[in-house]
Amino acid sequence: MKTGEKLQIIKRLSGLTQEQLAKKLETSFVTLNSWINERSTPHKEAEERINVLYKEYTGQKIIPTNALAAKKEIIRKKSRKAGNILKLILKRQDLYDSFMLRLTYNTNSIEGNTLSENETARILFQNWSIPHKSLTEQMEAKNHQAAYKYLLSYLSGDGKLDDDLILKLHSILMNGIRDDAGFYRGHAVRIVGANLPTANYIKMPDLMAELSATINFKREDGIRHNAEIHSHFEQIHPFADGNGRIGRLLMTAMLLKDNLPPAIIHQGKKQFYYAFLNKAQTLGDTSLLEDFICDAVLEGFDIPGV
Repeated sequence: MKTGEKLQIIKRLSGLTQEQLAKKLETSFVTLNSWINERSTPHKEAEERINVLYKEYTGQKIIPTNALAAKKEIIRKKSRKAGNILKLILKRQDLYDSFMLRLTYNTNSIEGNTLSENETARILFQNWSIPHKSLTEQMEAKNHQAAYKYLLSYLSGDGKLDDDLILKLHSILMNGIRDDAGFYRGHAVRIVGANLPTANYIKMPDLMAELSATINFKREDGIRHNAEIHSHFEQIHPFADGNGRIGRLLMTAMLLKDNLPPAIIHQGKKQFYYAFLNKAQTLGDTSLLEDFICDAVLEGFDIPGV
C-alpha cells in the first residue's frame, strides 16, 4: 500500500485534522500534504512513524506477550500498595470528584456529546446550565454522575455484578432521555461503523443472564477477563442506546472489584479503542484491548492520592 493511502486511512480512522496529524508525525502541514498527494516520499524515520500509526488505528499492532505481562505485573504491585481503592475514592472527595469528572466527560464525549470538560465540571459540581448546549447533552452529564454515584454506593455494599445492576444503571443513565430507560432493546440494531452482527433481541434476557454469570467468575488475569467481558457486552449491544457508556461503567465496576482504579478512556483515543475492541470481537484477540485498558488503569493510578 502506498504511503499516501495509509495517511488517508489514518486521517479517516483517527478523525485528526491534517494539522493535528502533521504534529503527531513531527512534520509540517505542507510536507504532510505532499506525502498524502504523493508529490514526495517521507524519509525512513517518518515512514516508520506512519507505519506505527497505521497499525495502531487499524488494529494490526502486535503487543509482545512479555511486555503486556510486565505491564500487568506493575499494575498488580500498585494495587497491593494502594490499600482498598474503592474505600479511598469514597473517603477522599477530591479523588471521588476527579474520577467522576474524567469518566463523565470522556465517556459522553466518545459518544458524541459536545460539552467541554470545563462545561461538564460546571454542570456536575455547580449545577450550571450551559445556554448554548442542548438540554439532552446536559442531562447526559448529570445522569452519568448519578449512575457513577449509584455504582460506587452499590459496590461499597459488596453488591454483585449482574443483569439487575446493568438494567438499573441504564435506567439512571437514560432517565428523562429515552422512554426505554432500564429495558433491553426490543428490535434489531447495528453498530455504526462496524461490520459486526449484534445479538438477536429475542435472546437478550438469556444472553445477559449468561454474561452476568460469567462476570463474577474470579480469574487470575483480571485485565484479560475485563477485556473479554467488555468486548462481548458491546457485541451483544443489549440496549437501543447507551451501550458504550454502560459497558464502560461495567468495566469500572469490574476494575474496582479487583482493587484497581477506573480506566480513564480518553475521547481523543477513541479510534484506537474502537479498533482494538473490533479486533477482540472479530478475531478473538484481546491483546490490544488489554494493553489499552492497562494504560488507562495506570493513568488512574497516576492521579495524586491513589
